[in-house]
Amino acid sequence: MTNDEIIDATKHFVQQTLVNAEGGHDWWHTYRVWQNAKTIGQSEDADTLIVELASLLHDIADAKFNNGDEEIGPLTAMHFLQTLPLRENIISHIVAIIRHMSFKGGNEASKFSSAEMAIVQDADRLDAIGAIGVARAFNYGGFKNRKLYDPQIAPNMQMDKETYKKSDAPTINHFYEKLLLLKDKMNTRAGRHLAAQRHTFLEQYLEQFLAEWEGKR
Repeated sequence: MTNDEIIDATKHFVQQTLVNAEGGHDWWHTYRVWQNAKTIGQSEDADTLIVELASLLHDIADAKFNNGDEEIGPLTAMHFLQTLPLRENIISHIVAIIRHMSFKGGNEASKFSSAEMAIVQDADRLDAIGAIGVARAFNYGGFKNRKLYDPQIAPNMQMDKETYKKSDAPTINHFYEKLLLLKDKMNTRAGRHLAAQRHTFLEQYLEQFLAEWEGKR
C-alpha cells in the first residue's frame, strides 16, 4: 500500500467507527483536526504520515464516552494500525501520541513529546477554540445535560486530572477552566498564530454572553 492508500483506509475506518459519535467528537471533529494538522505541518519538520494517521485516530475511542478508560483509544488505534503495512516504530509513535496528547485538566506534564505530537496536539486544541470551539462546548454540555451558566458556581482553576474528568460544572465555566488557557499551551508557531485569532473570538463571545445574561445588550 502507498501512504495515500494507508491514509484512505484509516479515514474509512474512522468514519465507520464514529458514525454514531457525539457531535463534538464525531468524524467531522476528526476531519477538522486532520486539516488543521496538515496546515500546521507545512511549516514544521515532521513525519507527515505519522501526523496524518495520529490526527485521524486521535479520538477513535474517547475515554469520556468509554467509562473513563484512557487505554481504549490507544489500543483501538494500535489494533487497527497493525492491520496496515507499517513499521512497528511508526505504530508505537502514533499510539504514544494518542495516549499522551489530551488536556486532562492542563496541570500535568506529558511524559512523551515529539514534533509530530506537537502538531497533532495543536491541531486538536484549535478545534476547541474559536467559533467551532463554542459550538462544541455547548453541544457537549447539552449532551451531558449541564447548565449553560450559573453565576454562583465559580470556575475551578486548580483542577487535577481526576477532578477535571468528574466535573459537571456549567458550560461557561469550561471556557475559563480550559478553552481560554489553550492559546498559551500551543506548541508550534503556526498553531500559536491560528490560536490567537480564535482566542480573541472566545473573549468577544464571553463578553457578549455575560452582557446578555444581565440584559445589558
